[in-house]
Amino acid sequence: MQVIPAIDIRGGRCVRLFQGDYEKETVYADDPVETARRWVNEGATNLHVIDLDGAKDGIASNTTHIQNICRRTEAKLQVGGGIRSLEIANHYKELGVSRLILGTTAVESPEIISSIIDKHGSESVIISVDAKDGFVALDGWTRGSEVTVKDLIRSMTEYGVVRCMYTDISRDGTLTEPNFQSIEDIIIATDMKIIAAGGISTVKSIKHLYELGVEAAIVGKAIYTGDLSLREALNAVE
Repeated sequence: MQVIPAIDIRGGRCVRLFQGDYEKETVYADDPVETARRWVNEGATNLHVIDLDGAKDGIASNTTHIQNICRRTEAKLQVGGGIRSLEIANHYKELGVSRLILGTTAVESPEIISSIIDKHGSESVIISVDAKDGFVALDGWTRGSEVTVKDLIRSMTEYGVVRCMYTDISRDGTLTEPNFQSIEDIIIATDMKIIAAGGISTVKSIKHLYELGVEAAIVGKAIYTGDLSLREALNAVE
């Protein structure tokens, strides 16, 4: 299992939100590239980078920072936020991004998912399943939908998607623990590879996710506050 540090970029700075609320933002660093280098120096080989401005507004807004991370680290990047067209997906792939994370597009324009898979392959796509009370949230978690988590995963399987990231929004940024039951239910219900996110703040939680069979765990706020050591988290699943 991989442990992947998160870098959320808003206004060019590294921030963390509490339960996805843009009004509850904490700034942890002014330089996303230096933050990326920090996590790579601590052992990360993959980075989870989200353009929060793009996620909310639907327009990729921090591509320069993401390009610089690609250029100045050797980590593989999975990038999300504002990827609403094949053109933007192509641009990120040209920059050197390994995997593209799509959430709102999966619900509202699934044909774009199909186009991206046709051009770049199924391994290049991660569907972001951001859950609030069992339903999928859109536009950087600012808008709800009537699509259930299981229905989205089922429909994306038909489009050839092989990997999804599940986040329980109510746990994100809370330093509590992941929604283990929901994660287990998804693992049982699908053959997709599952990436878990939201509330992961202890080595114990990471080991539990490993036992459940997730492919990767995204660690965010806890490594910024010091509640979790990235090195210890990585060593826990070696």
